[in-house]
Amino acid sequence: MEITQLQKVAWRSYHDIYYERHRHTISGNIQIAQQVYSPQLKNQRDILVYLPPSYDHSQQHYPVLYMHDGYNLFDEATSYTGEWHVDETMEKLAQEENLEAIVVGIPNMGQERLAEYSPFVDKAYGGGKGDAYLNFLVHTLKPLIDQSFRTLPDKATTGILGSSMGGLISLYAFFRHPSVYGFAGVMSPSVWFANRAILDYLEEVSYQEGKIYLDAGTREMGGQWPDQTILRSRSRRYYGRVRRIKRILVKKGYRPTRNLLHVEDVGGGHNESAWAYRLPNAVRYFLGASLKKAD
Repeated sequence: MEITQLQKVAWRSYHDIYYERHRHTISGNIQIAQQVYSPQLKNQRDILVYLPPSYDHSQQHYPVLYMHDGYNLFDEATSYTGEWHVDETMEKLAQEENLEAIVVGIPNMGQERLAEYSPFVDKAYGGGKGDAYLNFLVHTLKPLIDQSFRTLPDKATTGILGSSMGGLISLYAFFRHPSVYGFAGVMSPSVWFANRAILDYLEEVSYQEGKIYLDAGTREMGGQWPDQTILRSRSRRYYGRVRRIKRILVKKGYRPTRNLLHVEDVGGGHNESAWAYRLPNAVRYFLGASLKKAD
C-alpha cells in the first residue's frame, strides 16, 4: 500500500486548545493535532482522536473507528448542528460492557464537504473528490494514527462510519479500499446524490469480507412541512432507497446479522440526535458484541 511521507504533528489534549466558544461538552481523553496536511487534497484540517479509558493504564492495542464530520462528534461548542455524543457513548460502553476502541474524528472542510464526501459528480451540487479524500484517509491519516497510537491496524479492526453524505462515502470506502476497512457504518446515507450513482456502483462491485451496518429513520424528511402527506411520502422514498441498498447487498452475498445489520428507526429523523441514538449498536456490531435495544 502506497503511503505518503509521515508528517511530524504535535498531539495535545483537547482541553488545552482554546476556542472562541467556551461551552465545551467533552468527556474522556481526546487528543487533537492541528492543521494536518493532506497532499491528496492540498488542504489542512485538525484531527481529533478519542482514546479509551484504559489507554493510559495499559499497553493494550485497540480497534480504530474513523468518523467523518469530526467537529460534530464530541463537543457541542464546535458542532454546527448538534453533537453525536461519541465520547459519552464510548465511555459508557467501556464502563458497562468493556467495549473499547479508538475513534478518529475527521472534520469536514465546510464548502468542500459535498465534494470530498462523494466520488460521484452531481450536476447541481458538485462532488467528485471522494477518491482523493479516501486516499488522504488511507495513505496519509491511517499511517499517522497507527504510528502515533497503539492501534490494531488490520482490516478486521479498522472501521469507517458517517451519516448522510458521510454514510455515502463510508459505504463507498468499504468497497473501494477492501484491504483497509473491515467495517462500514452507513447511517442515513445520501442515496439521492448524483442521480443515485451509489446504487449503480454497488451493483457492479464484488463482494468483500467485512461487516456493514446500514440504517435509516422513518422520518428522515422531517421538519415543518405544511403537507404531512408529502412529508410521509418523501420519507418513505428515502428509506425505500436504503432498503434497495440492503437488497443489493443481500443479493451480493451479505447475510442479515452475520455481516449485514439493517436498522429502521421508527420516528428517527435526519439529525445528530437520531444518529447518536443509534450509534451504540453500530459500535457493538463493529466490536462483535451482542446487540441491545437502543440506549
